[in-house]
Amino acid sequence: MIFGFGFGNPLVSLLMLVGTSLLSYLIYRATQKNNRERSRPTRAELRNFYYEQRRRARELSTEFDLTDDEIEQKLDREIGPPAPPRG
Repeated sequence: MIFGFGFGNPLVSLLMLVGTSLLSYLIYRATQKNNRERSRPTRAELRNFYYEQRRRARELSTEFDLTDDEIEQKLDREIGPPAPPRG
């Protein structure tokens, strides 16, 4: 939405360029103001989000906090026993 190149006097072209950029910025700000205010979460929503994240982190840590032996057993179940070395 930028106009101003090739229309007579260079000063007029610069003024048109500044004018259209200002108009574009004002249109952008007018459309984004409502979205920014609505999308700002409340304290209760943030608290619920963080509690949910903490719960999920605890679930994942219990699922994936494995010892070396448990990791080897899981690999054996998923892939199979290790292949003998080639010699």
